[in-house]
Amino acid sequence: VESGKTINISPSDKQFPVEQLSVRAGEGISWSAKGDKLYWSLGPELYHASLAGMFDINKAEDADFKVASGTNIGFKQKMAEPKGMIALTGATIVTMKGEQVIENGVVLTDGKHIKAVGSQADVRIPKGAKVIDVTGKTILPGLVDVHAHGAQGSNEIIPEQNWKNFAGLSLGVTTIHDPSNDTTEIFAASEMQKAGKIVGPRIFSTGTILYGANMPGYTSHVDSLDDAKFHLERLQKVGAFSVKSYNQPRREQRQQVVEAGRQLGMMVVPEGGSLLQHNLTMVVDGHTGIEHSLPVSHIYDDIKQLWSQTDVGYTPTLGVAYGGIWGENYWYDKTDVWAHPRLSKFVPKNQLLPRSMRRIKSPDHHYNHFNNARVSAELQDLGALVNLGAHGQREGLAAHWEIWMFAQGGMTPHEALRAATIDPAKHIGLDEHIGSIEAGKLADLIVLDKNPLDNIRDTDKISHTMINGRLFDASTMQEVGAKKREKLFFEE
Repeated sequence: VESGKTINISPSDKQFPVEQLSVRAGEGISWSAKGDKLYWSLGPELYHASLAGMFDINKAEDADFKVASGTNIGFKQKMAEPKGMIALTGATIVTMKGEQVIENGVVLTDGKHIKAVGSQADVRIPKGAKVIDVTGKTILPGLVDVHAHGAQGSNEIIPEQNWKNFAGLSLGVTTIHDPSNDTTEIFAASEMQKAGKIVGPRIFSTGTILYGANMPGYTSHVDSLDDAKFHLERLQKVGAFSVKSYNQPRREQRQQVVEAGRQLGMMVVPEGGSLLQHNLTMVVDGHTGIEHSLPVSHIYDDIKQLWSQTDVGYTPTLGVAYGGIWGENYWYDKTDVWAHPRLSKFVPKNQLLPRSMRRIKSPDHHYNHFNNARVSAELQDLGALVNLGAHGQREGLAAHWEIWMFAQGGMTPHEALRAATIDPAKHIGLDEHIGSIEAGKLADLIVLDKNPLDNIRDTDKISHTMINGRLFDASTMQEVGAKKREKLFFEE
């Protein structure tokens, strides 16, 4: 049809015949060579529909052309696992198993798992293990950032080396959960990381948000439980175990998404939206957690009593906290971010310098993140899982800003580290595998030059990062004992 203007087509449109073909959405739409069949995919399944008879004038009014099942074209891929044992010896180990701290300790890894943790007197190092002396250093679990945005690709192409991932790993972030990203790109990157095709943190995501406002091609209409299940099922097909309920305006819509999550075994993390009344109904209705800070500077016994009787988590994203100048701006104001040795190495100058060199100065009392952080500490004291969520504000370093801001709000160094490791691991249901240094867990850990229990501002002094048992020199992101990596496009 040539009309010289945009043609709008919708299910209710009458100017052209319209038929629904997919039951649960799809992507990668293409035609057969003859133009008589339409193909699309959803997750590992390929669907096709024949157009024969579909638009005949005499077709039955109740004709149903929806394709309910497809052909599974998925394949199995072994997860990457390094070979051999590595023993890190002589360090202080802050295991995050309770308040356990092991002096003069040993962490022994075998492949991608931690085999043993203890003092040098208690752990026997097998012959053939690669021994690395880290005496005087401190070992922590890898950081778990459960609100981490950032591009994993462009135009559905996943780069072999992503400087954002290198920067994050060099600063100790070994697991991310991204509650809003391009569905195709984020899950492709996740699978490539698992297979060892790219170097990066463990990548989990909701995929594209369930957007409640009107935006062509982006809105997720939810007017019933079936609508909610439709959206959750299509995201589950491509690898999501969580969904982001984003500004669905009515409470019953948000409740329908939560109920669909219960039925399908998925987490539901809603956008806080700077609306306290919405936040409180989200807590009452049993969302997995609240994303972003409460938009108030104080909470009182009513909210404390309510929240303490739930299992709802809290990811305040202090770097973009509501109610005043963002917490992120505090660190641009008070520190020379452009001169940070890791950022200046792994972030292109045209990304780092314009944002960090020309900064706005403000007195401390203009920064509301101090209040938001205090509320976070109060909720943690009540037993809520308060979690690190850096929001992708500054590659890797923003995770440490969150930790430091938790401490500014009254958390002890150990409590702030809890909010960056084991508690967010619990929040996303992965604490049996990550979040603490224990035998049997995955070998994700960081080696620091200083002990952050003495000074929480030392969390970014990282010498080595281990992800899935692979040990990297954090200053170069060169894997220990491996061939030299390729340079990033901006490295000299």
